[in-house]
Amino acid sequence: MQLQKKISNLGIVEPRIFSFGNNRDTDSLMLENGEVLFPVEIAYETYGTLNQDRSNAILITHAFSGDAHAAGYHTGDSKPGWWDNMIGPGKAFDTEKYFIICSNVLGGCMGSTGPASINPATGKRYGLTFPQMTIGDMVNAQARLIEYLGIEKLLSVAGGSMGGMQVLQWMAAYPNRIHSAIPIATTSRHSPQQIAFNEVGRQAIMADPSWDNGDYYEHEPPARGLSVARMVGHITYMSDISMGDKFGRRRNKTGNAETKFTPVFEVEGYLKYRGDSFVHRFDPNSYLYITKAMDLFDLAGEKMLPEILRGIEVKVLVLSYKSDWLYPTYQSQELVRACKIAGVETTYVEVDSTYGHDAFLLETDRQSVLISHFLATVTSDLLEEDE
Repeated sequence: MQLQKKISNLGIVEPRIFSFGNNRDTDSLMLENGEVLFPVEIAYETYGTLNQDRSNAILITHAFSGDAHAAGYHTGDSKPGWWDNMIGPGKAFDTEKYFIICSNVLGGCMGSTGPASINPATGKRYGLTFPQMTIGDMVNAQARLIEYLGIEKLLSVAGGSMGGMQVLQWMAAYPNRIHSAIPIATTSRHSPQQIAFNEVGRQAIMADPSWDNGDYYEHEPPARGLSVARMVGHITYMSDISMGDKFGRRRNKTGNAETKFTPVFEVEGYLKYRGDSFVHRFDPNSYLYITKAMDLFDLAGEKMLPEILRGIEVKVLVLSYKSDWLYPTYQSQELVRACKIAGVETTYVEVDSTYGHDAFLLETDRQSVLISHFLATVTSDLLEEDE
């Protein structure tokens, strides 16, 4: 299938920082493990205009390697934000109708407080002294941002993959602060296979001699380990069909091989490129912390999932993709069944795509129709309630 690229029509956007927690006793962030984090900075961007009654705000939550730059361009950028084909005038998250917010998660390395941040107690970077945070902690920090922006209730919260986990956490932790939710290609808890892939990535980083037990900020970082981790992860984002269509068994057009094991197939070169480019923008310690937070996420915990969701008055749209083997459709279906049992108004669509897990970033035409209709329905229902 030929993907249709939609050119950004948001122009230049400016990143912002929300800071809190300067007073440990009154303004810090209490983490789920009981530790206190202060001060805290959350990087975020906004698109569109907040209406007078502050009722048109939508929070976009990003996937594992994403950031707050979801749409438009930063000054000097050659590429727009990671979901630009979904956010903007006339797009699924229409900035002529909605006020869109996206923030970098706690523990990240794109402007929000994380392992690479300075620990005020030591004057040095946290490294492995950074506390192990959770998806719940990420969402609690987002809730502080939404409160700072003066928004009492979000029209919706939407995101895919790890972003979908955050959406589910919003449903469980702050059901009275959202009208609707759109979890995409996600799960309420990781399977052993999903944990296993993350563990391989973590071990690759920690096996790199430059990792130095997380204390590498004053010297060469564990680039080789992080590159391998990204290569493994990227394989899981695609499908067998999409890799076949993109690469087949075509060979690189590069003369003689340097060694017997120099990449000769296009797919090998592509993975190496993806891995090498990733090391220039991502902190290896953030990789460790965020993947562990994903593995620890368990929405129901010791309870049954319907019990967690019962009584929630939130409209939900669940999307999954047929060829997604990293977050297979059965996990979305389990979530939908739990919502139905709990009495939560839920719509489910399984999209027939060949792009694997990356489909939620690529299948924008079909995804846009579904999301646009859902948001219009949510907005219409709210207007009827106000009459």
